[in-house]
Amino acid sequence: MSTEEEISAKIGELGESIKAAKAEKKPKEVWDPILKEMLALKAKFKEVTGKDFGPPPKEKKKPQQQQQEVSEKNKEKKAKKAAEKAAKEAKKLANRLERERREKEKAARLAGVGATNFGDAEMVKSGRVTEKVWTEIADLKPSLAGKEVLVRGHLQTARLVGKGAFVLVRSSLYSVQGVCFEAKDGSISNAMVKYIAGLPSESVVDMVGTVSVPDQPIDSATQKMVEIQVTSFHCVNKANGQMPFQMEDACRPDCGKETDVGAYTGEEKPSEDGLVRIGQEARLDNRWVDLRTPANQSIFRIESMIGALFREALLKKDFVEIHTPKLIGGASEGGSEVFTLDYFGQPACLAMSPQLHKQMAAACSGFERVFETGPVFRAENSNTRRHLCEFTGFDMEMCIKEHYDEVLDVFSDLFIHIFDGINERCKNELERVREQHPFEDLKYLRPTLKLTYAEGCKLLREAGVEQDDYEDLSTENEKKLGGIVKEKFGTDFFMMDKYPLAVRPFYTMPCPENPKLSNSYDFFIRGQEILSGAQRIHEPDLIIERAKAWEIELHDIEAYVNSFRNGALPHGGGGIGLERVVMLFLDLPNIRKTAWFPRDPKRISP
Repeated sequence: MSTEEEISAKIGELGESIKAAKAEKKPKEVWDPILKEMLALKAKFKEVTGKDFGPPPKEKKKPQQQQQEVSEKNKEKKAKKAAEKAAKEAKKLANRLERERREKEKAARLAGVGATNFGDAEMVKSGRVTEKVWTEIADLKPSLAGKEVLVRGHLQTARLVGKGAFVLVRSSLYSVQGVCFEAKDGSISNAMVKYIAGLPSESVVDMVGTVSVPDQPIDSATQKMVEIQVTSFHCVNKANGQMPFQMEDACRPDCGKETDVGAYTGEEKPSEDGLVRIGQEARLDNRWVDLRTPANQSIFRIESMIGALFREALLKKDFVEIHTPKLIGGASEGGSEVFTLDYFGQPACLAMSPQLHKQMAAACSGFERVFETGPVFRAENSNTRRHLCEFTGFDMEMCIKEHYDEVLDVFSDLFIHIFDGINERCKNELERVREQHPFEDLKYLRPTLKLTYAEGCKLLREAGVEQDDYEDLSTENEKKLGGIVKEKFGTDFFMMDKYPLAVRPFYTMPCPENPKLSNSYDFFIRGQEILSGAQRIHEPDLIIERAKAWEIELHDIEAYVNSFRNGALPHGGGGIGLERVVMLFLDLPNIRKTAWFPRDPKRISP
């Protein structure tokens, strides 16, 4: 072994042998000779090569190089830390921006920004027709539970309760409760709830929502067994004027029974229970609001039904509807209580009855059976609870064969048809009236009870009331007689005939048995007159005789008298005051409650 490679290889072999011996934990005596041989070879290696055996010594780094390397490492660390810090800051910024974005979105949702499910609706100008379908509040029933509906009506009340709003929407007679609470998904915003709660009462609104059935009936609504979970709410027309009174006060039930006789002054007494109630004059001054109450809606729907039933009954009996003038020369019935006017230089007046013209039509013109509905004017300065200066007259005139009882039979059938019809067709309306103005159902007989005037006077005298057979009945005695008849015969409705001739119009046929009496009659409801009629005189000479007795100028009724000179049929009829029928059927204390826009001596507006 003389070369460097050979010596290195041998040293390597010996080193491996030593490692193996040590690994096998052999005693030093075993591997020590090998170590000595390896050391001798390393010495020879140095002789041959001039260098120590083993890897070359590491070159010592110069101080500047070491500093440079340390500096590079620090830069790397700093750069890494800076990058990490920047990434962290960037993440924090991104999180903050995301949080701000969510907060802005939430604020926008709460503010209703961009929401289309609430707000003021576009004014209805008939510019377009959509596919929207409105449901009548009257038709809202539990069977619609789960269905979405759209309703329109007046916003009667709106209450903010926590994060929700409760509303009562009313249309004509009917009302329904709507409920609107904030939704987490933003579909119902806080702004929407506040918008609904802040709308003025009596504004016209469109409400969309799902019909649900409440756990308990909604006492404040007519549709007690349903309510609407509101999803959309728009104001169609905002009430922008101060309400003259609150609907809640206007709908409050009566406190006690108001008298229905005596003078009417318009003065109101405080309610005994201390609750606010709206007086009659305040109601009439703001009639357009007052008519919205369920009771008034019902009163005038009943009144409308009476008109329909009146026509229905008479048309079935072959009557013809006529339309007579309300501008006439002179006075309708020879009295002085007429509204006079200048008719192109001629004196004229407003008709206080269609009497003369309906006689002409029935008895003189061949129509034989006629009726009319229209305004009647009375210039009576009567400030009572049962008189008006203008009211709606339902008049009927018919020809008879032998006796005016034929007319009374038609009137009896007519009123029974009307009373039955109201009770059958206006059940909801009757209950709405009764809720605010309690009353007992009208009692009536079939056929209608008939008394003579003398019999009525006798009943009064037997009850201790002074009443002469030939004196006119006072209002007080009429009321007393009504009470007596109710107690004795069990009816609120009756007729009485054979009135004194002196208290009836000039065209009334005198009684053939007693010249002091007449073939006349009145019908009563709850002790007050609602119809006055008679057999009419159809002989012109007798008409003139009776007109002279009344000191009526013959030239004022010349056309009327002449209409009977060409052959006139025997006939009779009567006139009904519509407002008084409604008032007494419902047992209301004041006829102003049954007149749309009353006209009395002190009121000519609105």
